[in-house]
Amino acid sequence: MRKFLLAAVATLALGSAAMAQGHADRGPHGAPMQDIVGIHAELMLAERTVTVHLYDESGSPVPAAGYTGSALVGSGQGRQVVQLAPTTENTMAGTAQAALPRGAALTLQIRNPAGRSGQARF
Repeated sequence: MRKFLLAAVATLALGSAAMAQGHADRGPHGAPMQDIVGIHAELMLAERTVTVHLYDESGSPVPAAGYTGSALVGSGQGRQVVQLAPTTENTMAGTAQAALPRGAALTLQIRNPAGRSGQARF
C-alpha cells in the first residue's frame, strides 16, 4: 500500500510539473517560446513575416541590438531562409519570399552580440 501511495504522489507531481512546463512554453504574446543562447525567443508567424521577441530568464525584454538570426522554413519539398534583423527594442523580424505554409517546420538560429549562436526547432 505504501509503494502504491508513493507512486501515486510521484505521478501527480510529475503531471503538475509537465503542466507547468507546457504553460511556460508560451511567451507574453501567446506564441511558442524556447531557450536559445541564454535568452528566451518567442516566435510569431504571420503571412510572410517571421517575428522573434527576445526575453531574459525573468521575462524582461532583452534589447535586440547586436543580435542576428535566420529562420529555415520547410514544408514538403519547399524550403526558404528568412534573414532576421533587429526592428524594435526586443524584436527581430524578416520577410519571406513566399507565404509561410501553415504547419511548416521552422528552425530558428540566433547569434548573440558576443558571437555565440544556437538554434531551436518550432
